[in-house]
Amino acid sequence: MKILSKIIMVILNLAALPGIFILGLLIFTANANAELTAKANHDHIKIDFFYHGSTVSVRGTSDPGTDLIIKITSADGHESLKQKGKVGGLLWMNTGTLNFEHVPNIYSIHSTKKIQDILNQEEALKYVIGYPALENHVEIEPVENDSERDTWFKEFIRFKESSNLYTTSEGKISTTLKDGRQSYYILTTWPYQAPPGDYLATVYSVKDGKVIETAESKVKVEQVGIVSLLAGMAKNKGALYGLISILVALSAGFGVGLIFRKGGGAH
Repeated sequence: MKILSKIIMVILNLAALPGIFILGLLIFTANANAELTAKANHDHIKIDFFYHGSTVSVRGTSDPGTDLIIKITSADGHESLKQKGKVGGLLWMNTGTLNFEHVPNIYSIHSTKKIQDILNQEEALKYVIGYPALENHVEIEPVENDSERDTWFKEFIRFKESSNLYTTSEGKISTTLKDGRQSYYILTTWPYQAPPGDYLATVYSVKDGKVIETAESKVKVEQVGIVSLLAGMAKNKGALYGLISILVALSAGFGVGLIFRKGGGAH
């Protein structure tokens, strides 16, 4: 009887396998359909002699009905800014240095709606999304109190935005529905002020105030050709670079002098 019972149990387990397999397949399919994708086009920007900025587009798919936030940023770093003030009540001079820690060189945020309308504060702080979250993330020294810290952070943002290194937008991400998926796309301007390096485009899928999925795509910016040669020379062979710079300046001055001589001089 024991042997017969074991045989029956084996048969029942084998019979259940197709159902288990189908269930697992359904779960896998559901997860696959829920995957967020991201792709940065023009993800290898080359800085040559004629470079003056570029563009980067980010596209992909997400679940229908989800809001999206796209953050393009660099790794955290350190920046120092000169603090200016009036000396003796008359002259504006450098009065000190402000140090900003954990600040990205580029910080570009784009969202389908206002960030505060689609993402709760806790999630924004967790993923450093938006200027208030970035302010909480950054360290500024020396400052005497929170009010002074807030003032200098705003000045830092104003400086970065004037250099086109920090940008924000809402409603510029276009979305379309196709085959049960939501496709999204945005074209952004890449500032020429951004230095060579590796950057990251992160897409956040948001629902009910929380980030439910993330996807990433890398953007590489590098110097090529004569720009790369001169940059390498300035870094590794400073004396030679300085000599070439002087020769170029003298040649340019000599050429301008010849032009004025041929033209009869300046008027």
